[in-house]
Formats: sequence, C-alpha cells, structure tokens
Amino acid sequence: MVNDGSVLGELPPRLATSLRPALPGLAEDIISAIGHEVPVYARPLEGPFGVGISRGVQRALERFVDAIEGGEASAPVGADTRAGIYEELGRGEQRAGRSLDALLSAYRLGARLAWERFVVTAEASEEEPKTLYALAAAIFSYIDTISAESVDGFTQEQSRSAGERARRRRTLVRALAREDADPEAITELARVADWAMPAQLAALMVLGDHDADRMASRLGVDVIADADGERVLAFVPDPAAPGRLAQITAGLPRGALAALGPEVAPAGAHRSWARALTTLRLVEAGRVQGNAPVLADDHLLSLMLHGGDVTLGADLAAQALAPLEALTPVARERMVQTLRVWLDHPGRVQQAAALLDVHPQTVRYRVARLYERFGEALDDPERRFALALALRVAG
Repeated sequence: MVNDGSVLGELPPRLATSLRPALPGLAEDIISAIGHEVPVYARPLEGPFGVGISRGVQRALERFVDAIEGGEASAPVGADTRAGIYEELGRGEQRAGRSLDALLSAYRLGARLAWERFVVTAEASEEEPKTLYALAAAIFSYIDTISAESVDGFTQEQSRSAGERARRRRTLVRALAREDADPEAITELARVADWAMPAQLAALMVLGDHDADRMASRLGVDVIADADGERVLAFVPDPAAPGRLAQITAGLPRGALAALGPEVAPAGAHRSWARALTTLRLVEAGRVQGNAPVLADDHLLSLMLHGGDVTLGADLAAQALAPLEALTPVARERMVQTLRVWLDHPGRVQQAAALLDVHPQTVRYRVARLYERFGEALDDPERRFALALALRVAG
C-alpha cells in the first residue's frame, strides 16, 4: 500500500475548513464526468458497480479532508480499505472481464476535478500557493494509494478466478474419462470451465508426478489436464490439426514417457483415455517402443495381444506351444526361432536359412522335427494363425 502520511503532514489542519464547502455535490459531479469521459462507463453507473464506485468516490473525498483536519500523518488515507471499497472495485473490473485502465482513468479524472474544485474554495479562503502545491501532491498521492488497493483487488480476483477455472477444468477431465459420463453434464462442466468443446479430441497420458495445469499450458491452446500423482491425463482438442503433434512433443517434459490415444468425438473420450493408458503401460513394460508421445493407433496389434487380459495371451502361448515344452531350454529356443521364421516364410527354405543364419539342410531338418511335434497344425490356416499369435505373445 502507498503511504502518503508524509505528504498529508505538510498540509495545515485549517485547510480542511477551506475545502469542506467544495464537498457537497462534488461526488455526484465526478460520477457524472466519469460517465461522460470514460467510454467503458458511458452507460449509467448503476447496480452493484455503480453503488460501489459512488460510495468509493464519496468516502475518498470525505476521508481525504478528514485526514487533513486531523493532521494525521499517522492515519493512512487508505484506512477505509478495511471495508474493501477499492479492492472490491478492482475485483469487479476483473469479474467484468475488463482491464484496470478504465477504473484508473476514472480515479485520475476524479482527482483532477477534486483538485480544480478544491483550488477554488482554497483560494477563496486565501490559502498560500505553497499550500495549494502541497494539496495537489497529496491528492495524487492519495489516488496512488486507492489505485494500489484496486490493483490488489484485481490481482486477487484474477488469481482466484484462474484457480477456480483450473479446478473446474480438472473436474471436466475426470468426467470425460468416465465411460458412464452424462453428455449434458459434460456440456455444462465445459461451459462453467470456460472450455470450448471441440469436435474431436484425443487423450494424452504422461508418466510421472507433474503439475497438470503447467503441463496443459505447455501442450497447447485449450488443452486440459489432471494428475493423480503417478500420471497426468490430458485431453487435446483437434489432435490431427497441422502442427499439433509437434506442439505436444515440444510441450512434454524431457525424457517423459507418454502415449496419445486415438482421435474421437467427445462422447468417446473414455475410449481414447483407456487406449492411451494401456499404451503407456506397454511402453513402461518395454513391449512398445517409440518416441514420446507413442501413438496408440500405431500399435494396435500389441494392444490387442498385451493390452487386455494378459492371462489370455499367456494361456494361448502355453497351449499352442505345448509340443515344444519337453525340449531343453536351448533346443526349445532354437525350434521357436525356426517355427516363427517358417510361419512367416512358409516353404521358403533358402530365405529361412538366411534369416536363421544356418545351412538350408538344417532348416529342412528342423522343419521335419516341427512336423513331428505339430503335425497338420503347420498346414491348417487357422492353427497357423494361432501359432503365429502365440509366438508374438511369448515374445
């Protein structure tokens, strides 16, 4: 807060008597001038704001003259801010979506009009010029004090508003991830969170304990995010827009593991979230490789094989590859490699030999042993497919 007690201390207490005749009607004249000269306030000053600024002007004038009369260098002219008059005016400007320029202009206009009116009455009382100079300094110092209070109120409201919006956006993120989310409730949450619902979005999962709000701001315009201490979930509007992927990549923390789900309509946000989460888990487990963010849609086969009930894949592998269980670990590994290459390149002995780095005759020998163990399964399309899946599940 600006302390102008030293400036008031230069004014003689008797000056208050000279100034009081200027007070009647001065507040009303200032309010009228503000309405005419400050464009934002061109409409009649009414409602809570009008009452507030009228009260603020009246109290400012009264308190200023009272402080002079009391000779109170120890009584800051902003004492009436305990009632929050000027802070509340600043809060009101922020809530109205305006900058403080208009309010501060109104204060300066009021100071000028008060000075002009005070000079007339002070000169009529034959106050000395040096007193009038000190009066001018005191008036504008007073306005600095009031302005500082309004700036404080504006900043406090701005911080509170930003915090409330961030909280509502985190709530919206959690709601979008729910499979049973009510579309009407989502729409209302988006409205109160001041978030424009996009036609398409995608879920982004990032591993680690990161600040969700800060990450959202780094990831791009209108990205919303929430964190659970282990991961951050963000929803990215229009993920296929030009440059969006590069923007996401640049906004991720260095070295972070991240996965981006498929593009969906908002009603399907939970599906994008589920797929992004599953992909991130596979990245953590080392089953999926790629630069962050790993795109879930680039790894659908891995998601199908490893992303659901992992016991299904394990059971398939155990069942399909059971004929090799009796072999020693070394022999089993050798036959598994041969089986995989043979299924990928059926009948191509020379190509299989090159891939396995063995003699073609060795391939023929191993394939013969495989037929002994698997029989007609190696020629049946459906069972060959099951074997191929089992080999990929197994690793």
